[in-house]
Amino acid sequence: MEQEEISRFLEAIQRHAYELLFLVTLFTGMRQGEVLGLTWDCVDFQSNTLYINKQLQKSKKVGGEYQLIPTKNGKARLITVAPSVMAALKRQKVKQAQAQLCAGPAWENKEGFVFTNALGGHLAHFTVYKEFKKIVCSIGLDNARFHDLRHPNVKPKTKNFYSLLRINGQASGHIVAYFLPASHPAKLHDRLEFVVMIVIQKEEIFFDGSALS
Repeated sequence: MEQEEISRFLEAIQRHAYELLFLVTLFTGMRQGEVLGLTWDCVDFQSNTLYINKQLQKSKKVGGEYQLIPTKNGKARLITVAPSVMAALKRQKVKQAQAQLCAGPAWENKEGFVFTNALGGHLAHFTVYKEFKKIVCSIGLDNARFHDLRHPNVKPKTKNFYSLLRINGQASGHIVAYFLPASHPAKLHDRLEFVVMIVIQKEEIFFDGSALS
């Protein structure tokens, strides 16, 4: 997704049932199976890190069930995320606690999934993807794929791009990080390496940060 498309997407998902899931995916670069398989024991609010060691996938056998399996490359990884992502996860924890109260004895989330349905069960890939497609089609992005949410977090291989290093401090609203070409007019000084756009309601406020040696 391009910058303007991401802005439209963020506006479109506000108050959607899967808003927090989409935000975490967008800002961490996690694959769909990884975010659906994320469990609370892998979320460290003290160190602002997520331990990605598994993914939720459905067996390819006829009538196959969902199961937690190793990541795509079989390697676990620890990622440090922005405070805004951890804030979204805290909101998800509160939201889940409320859902559990409503579900009562019917609630069951033995695995400790971060993102669940109303009864504590895991979310299905197709269900999430279907909702994603409804959203992107509503804003004219019919060809967008769920996998495209990862792209803003994939470090460009060309030296013609400035890399996002980290977001310092906290802010309310949605935080989106974009990679910009070195020639982009937003380059405010020689050591500028990233531009972070914070979407607060309908206003766009730009912050700049310097490279870390």
